[in-house]
Amino acid sequence: MATFVVAHGAWSGGWSWKKMRPLMRAAGHEFFTPTYTGIGERSHLAASDLELDTHITDVVNMLDFEELRDVILIGHSYGGMVATGIADRAGERIAQLIYLDAFVPDDGQSLFDLTDHAARHRADAEDGWRVKPNPMPPDTSEADLAWAAPKRVDQPIHTLDKPLRLTRGPLTLPRQYILCTKSEAFRPFADKAKAAGWPVHELESSHSPHITCPDALMALLTRITD
Repeated sequence: MATFVVAHGAWSGGWSWKKMRPLMRAAGHEFFTPTYTGIGERSHLAASDLELDTHITDVVNMLDFEELRDVILIGHSYGGMVATGIADRAGERIAQLIYLDAFVPDDGQSLFDLTDHAARHRADAEDGWRVKPNPMPPDTSEADLAWAAPKRVDQPIHTLDKPLRLTRGPLTLPRQYILCTKSEAFRPFADKAKAAGWPVHELESSHSPHITCPDALMALLTRITD
């Protein structure tokens, strides 16, 4: 069976993929959901100087210490920034990269370069660096809101405004894109993927299918990775 590793989204953590764990386990897969420094259960390490590079290193080191290879790497939302850096630095460990409603940066781009919300996030950042969470998708159930919303914490701003630097040139490993069609916010990145010749899949879901429809996400991942 396969080994999956998740590069999770902003304000979140490995905890948010909790619903996917029994599904992956039942299918016989290994499933790793590391949390980045400064957020989630590692929020006690939050600091104004944390950058995108820190989050990339978090996961690269996990791959190294766990001795993982032939990994299917999933980058969700902001995790597309992180996953692209992981694939650059640890490409020999990655079998394929799946962007899930995620940003797809080029060398030298930051997340703020790729979103219309940068000015708002800068203006609202507490102490100049604590970026407040976006609202969860409108179709999130009350039970899931009660579970997840209190766990979403501020994101250090330099993880969002510092550019990604590729060290080995353009990525060449196999990549796929999953677009969540209930939000459509990431359609430009799906179009970019399609233009590059990657397989592009559509999932009838809002932005966080690992929370709102994990069974549908699992079915799609099974179909496109078998």
